[in-house]
Amino acid sequence: MKKVVFLLVLLASLISCSINDDNNRTFEYEILPIESVDMPNEFVLGEVYTIYVTYNKPSGCHVFSDFYYVSELNQRTIAVISTIYTNQDCAQTSISEEVSFDFIVNNNGTYVFRFWQGEDENGNDLYYIVEVPVVE
Repeated sequence: MKKVVFLLVLLASLISCSINDDNNRTFEYEILPIESVDMPNEFVLGEVYTIYVTYNKPSGCHVFSDFYYVSELNQRTIAVISTIYTNQDCAQTSISEEVSFDFIVNNNGTYVFRFWQGEDENGNDLYYIVEVPVVE
């Protein structure tokens, strides 16, 4: 009897769920170019630094989501990931926004940061490259 009641409750809960809810927001992700960077000229081993980047949101439907961040030895490739709410009516004005991330210096040598700035006319990635030495 308990099994039958459990199955009926499970069936009722599945039927009551609607996956076509018009109030749900639909969204996509887009990588946006970084316009400018504010970071120190040198790092101290073991310290934590906040790195600020500025990017332009193409519309009010764009919301900062996260950073695209790839680490290869002492090289970092960074871009902004934006969430775009596609079923909203948003103003199409460009809005400049500053976001930041914390960077922990855990290696000696020089760090190379490659901040993605979009693509050229041939589809090749463009980067703003900053080299920051680690001092003791």
